[in-house]
This record gives sequence, structure tokens and C-alpha cells, in this order.
Amino acid sequence: MPANGNDPIRLVLNGERVDVAGVSPQTTLLSWLRETRQLAGSKEGCAEGDCGACTVVVAESRGDGTLAWKPVNACLRLLPSLDGKAVFTVESLRAPSGALHPVQQALVECHGSQCGFCTPGFAMSLFGLYKNAHAPSREAADDALSGNLCRCTGYRPILAAAERMGAIDPQACGATGWRGPGVAADGSRIVSGEEQLLAAQLDALRRDRTFVYEGEGQRWIAPVDADGLAAACAADPDARIVAGATDVGLWITKQHRDLGTLVWTGAVRELALVRAGREAIEIGAAATLADAFDALAGDYPELREAWQRFASVPIRNAGTLGGNVANGSPIGDSMPALIALGAEVVLRKGSTVRAIPLEDFYLAYRKTARVPGEFVASVRVPRRADGLALRAYKLSKRRDQDISAVFAAFALVLDGDRVVSARIGCGGVAATPQRAVATEATLAGSHWTAATAEAAARALEGEFTPIDDMRASAAYRRRALGNLMRRLWLETGATAGAPTRVEQVSATG
Repeated sequence: MPANGNDPIRLVLNGERVDVAGVSPQTTLLSWLRETRQLAGSKEGCAEGDCGACTVVVAESRGDGTLAWKPVNACLRLLPSLDGKAVFTVESLRAPSGALHPVQQALVECHGSQCGFCTPGFAMSLFGLYKNAHAPSREAADDALSGNLCRCTGYRPILAAAERMGAIDPQACGATGWRGPGVAADGSRIVSGEEQLLAAQLDALRRDRTFVYEGEGQRWIAPVDADGLAAACAADPDARIVAGATDVGLWITKQHRDLGTLVWTGAVRELALVRAGREAIEIGAAATLADAFDALAGDYPELREAWQRFASVPIRNAGTLGGNVANGSPIGDSMPALIALGAEVVLRKGSTVRAIPLEDFYLAYRKTARVPGEFVASVRVPRRADGLALRAYKLSKRRDQDISAVFAAFALVLDGDRVVSARIGCGGVAATPQRAVATEATLAGSHWTAATAEAAARALEGEFTPIDDMRASAAYRRRALGNLMRRLWLETGATAGAPTRVEQVSATG
């Protein structure tokens, strides 16, 4: 039986147990922190998860006495989704003695703050890195800070602080307990007694039945299992299903929409699982993008760069693969790669489960084959085939945290120089994510030669009718598709290994 709507939201804020009642379930964590709790360290810059000024760190119990530490964007995170979790803001970093935390001290020593508006967000992103890596590499620091923008420093001193923070003695700064480093030099996880107590506290807050919360005339329903989710969707087929709210959050912060009843998938335990079977990797619809991408990169390491360029660490920590797929954006970066891999989307309504190829899930702009009362249960991705040549290319104006002008993924199964099969997924070139069926037909059964690649490039340039917009012209998109096919040939064909290379040049050195 579900709990009644009088239950409060229960969370731990900066080490203190807090119960929240009466506020709208559409309230963001950021607005609650600033307006109700008077914690003004977290800033509102963009209200859409792009600038990182609002970054906080959420700790979740893993169920084994340890905690998962995740930087997230407070401007998008809906307050009821923090039920049973711990939230840490920049105000909590300083030790009770007043000593600055190593990440704060490093920012001071490296002159990583000028106007200071963005500094709290950078500090919390660095704190998340501090809890998850020992002596992080430059690449890891770049990735951890990809969701934070600064208009003053030029980033070099902030990156220097990321390198410096691990060298500062945590004991001297009073950074003990949960404030201490999370990973030892040998890569083992450091778990303090204080963290174990916090994990136990969060375990005690974990709900064993559907949580229903009501505030300001609005309703939040959080089932804890798939049957409960099916029942909630059947009871109110028009209710809004929400997962990480990395897109839905903008409907609140930018469009000020009343979303009605919200059904949250984040507490459904089965949907958070990733299962690697013999035939397929099945990713639950509530598994975060970070967890999903990690699982897929095991079979498909060629996708690591594309996954790393997908939004930012805070967005990947909150957003879900199921939500990205269900949202159906024509510029969603996961769908072209999944289409190229032959993924299926698994849907459930009541006790009825069906699976359809992902490319058939999209009917028109923002319109999918999901019917009222039905929800995305999982995404099923085949295991790697022998002879697979796989590449995924993202073209955008910025390297990180940017919307794609074009995204193309190519999966060719080769037997020597013969193309046994080909699958191509494309984004940004039509009203929905697309499979390039006509171009695939020019490749299948052919010898993988420069002439074949050129014919396929010309076919791909003519297969779709993209639009002109602020990101790119239609002509650019068509030409880019063809050039990406040519690049695929250079990287995987007979000339692979020749002195042709792509270099990434960092503006920060």
C-alpha cells in the first residue's frame, strides 16, 4: 500500500536530518536551499544545468555501509527526489574549527577565484572529485569541471587547484570524517566511521512502499518497485513520468509550467539495475547516464569519448538513459549510438511487456510509440559482435557541455575487407533520431574500399533533410555527414594507421 500524502520529505542536509512538508513537489533544491534554508552559497546562474554555479554533492547509500558521492545541479533537482539522501553544500566544507577544506585552500593558493560567483560550484565539483579520485589526472579534472563555467580566471588556476588539493594535508585542515578524501593512494576506498553512520542513517530512511507526497495542491508519487510503478501509471495514465529531471527541470525553471502529478522512477530499484547477460546488456530506465555509459563502454570502448562529451558530470549523475531515450529529442546524443548498436526499448503497461527496435520508437518530433499508462522499463543493447568497427562522432561548437549540430554513429561488421552488415545512427539531421537505412544498403555486402566509402558518403549526404538553425545550416549538416563517413574510412579502412590523425588542442594548455 502507498504511504499517504502527508508524509514529509526526509533528507540529511549538511549532516542534519531535515523533514520537509508543505512545499510544492516542483520546488527545486536550489530554490529551497536559498529561500527556505538561507544557504546562499549555491548560486543561480543559468537555471538549466549549464553553468554549474549551483553544484552541490549528493551522498547516497550503496547498501553496504559506504556512500556514493555525486555532484549534481541543484537548479534542476526536484526536492522530493532527495528523499532518503544526504545533500552537502559549500557551507558544509569548512571544518568546525573554521579551517578551509583542502579544495577551498587549493583554490585560494592557486588564485582560482576572482569575482567569486562561480567559486562555490567549482568547489563542490572539486569536492566530488576529491571523494572519488586520488591524485586525479588532468583529463579527470577537465571532465569533473566540464559542467562549471567561469568568466574570470581562464580556468588554468582552477585546474591547478584540482592538482594541488590532494597534496594538502587533510588532518591539518580538519578534513576528517565525511570531509576527508575518499580514495587512498592504492585505489582503495576510504570509509570513515562518520560515513558509515551516515550510510546507516540513510538506510533507515529508505522506504519500503510507494512514497506519496503532496504540497501546494500538487502530487509526487515515488514507487519502490516496478509493479508499483505500473500501478501508478495505470491509475493516472496522464501523469508526468520523471527521472533525473535534467530536461523536465527546465519546464519548471524556464517555462514555469504546472506539470500536474509527477511519478518518479528514481526509487524503483529494479529500474536502476544494469544487467550484463550473454546476449545483451539490459540497462534499467532509472539507471543514471553515468552508470549506463560505464556499462556500455566495457563492450564498446570506442564510445568513451562520445559519452564523456555528453553534457557534464553533474548531468550524467542525475539524468538517466531511459529518460534520454523516452524524451525523444532529435539532438539527444545517446540515441544515434544506441540505434547503431541495434538497441531495443522495453516498454511496460500493467503486466504487459513489449520490446521494439529503438529506431521504430520515434514517430515524429517529440512523439513516440509509448501509449498512455506505459513506461520505459529498460534499454536492451546487444553484446559486441565479432569484427565490429565502431565509431561515434559528435560535432558541436564547444567540446564540452554543448548541444550537437550533428551526431553520427557507425557500426560496421567486417569480414576481412567485406562489409557483412552496417548500421548507422544519426542525430541533429531530422525531426527524430534516425537510422540511415539507404546508406546502410550501399555498404552491406560491399568491399570496404575508398570507393565504397565515397559512395556511402554521398548517399548519406542525401538521405536526410536537415534544417537551418542557430547551431548549423542544413548544408553544413549534410556535408558533415558525408565527411564523417569519409573519416570512418580513414580510421577503419585499408589506410588505417597511415599518418592521418585528429588532434585535440586545449585552450588552457
